[in-house]
Amino acid sequence: MAKDSRLILDPLADNNPITIQVLGICSALAITAELEASIVMSISVLFVLGVGNVVISLMRNIIPSKIRIIVQLIVVATLVIIVDLVLKAFAYELSKTLSVFVGLIITNCIIMGRFEAFALGNGPWRSFLDGIGNALGYGIILIIVGFFRELLGSGTLLGFPVLGDPIEKTGLYALGYENNGFMLLSPMALIVVGIIIWVQRTKNKALIED
Repeated sequence: MAKDSRLILDPLADNNPITIQVLGICSALAITAELEASIVMSISVLFVLGVGNVVISLMRNIIPSKIRIIVQLIVVATLVIIVDLVLKAFAYELSKTLSVFVGLIITNCIIMGRFEAFALGNGPWRSFLDGIGNALGYGIILIIVGFFRELLGSGTLLGFPVLGDPIEKTGLYALGYENNGFMLLSPMALIVVGIIIWVQRTKNKALIED
């Protein structure tokens, strides 16, 4: 039972796919200017990785080794298409905001890595937990980065003013805050991720490489 719980807990901190394994960085840089987009991308990856790990695990004994990568791509592509269609049906504007990045879930290193490294060698239940754990670890970083980028870059959260009401659309807010447009640029996402990595390693010295 303890081993199963570690499949969920380890990716949240000490083995986080973004800050420790340095995977999935592209989406962390690209779509985290808005918190809503970060949340939706996190949920999308949660669905694709959780379900995909189970499917690959169930098929692991019948997949010829020579075509396993092709099978994995077909599975993840099918799940991504489902996500894309659901977004277009129920959140079209957000779907346009995420644009090609939903499709790029197919090539997300975290997903293909967990298929190859875990689902092919473990049962469905443990594979499901591994997928959920890694997706949550990925999603937490996206949401943290999206939170600070939108808050400091636009003065809003989920589109709602937080730092006061805008004054004549000048970017100034009633609380005296002025939007920092630099926070909305991709380099700031990398800086925020870097700060998270620094904080993480400061709290856990075992993560510091010699």
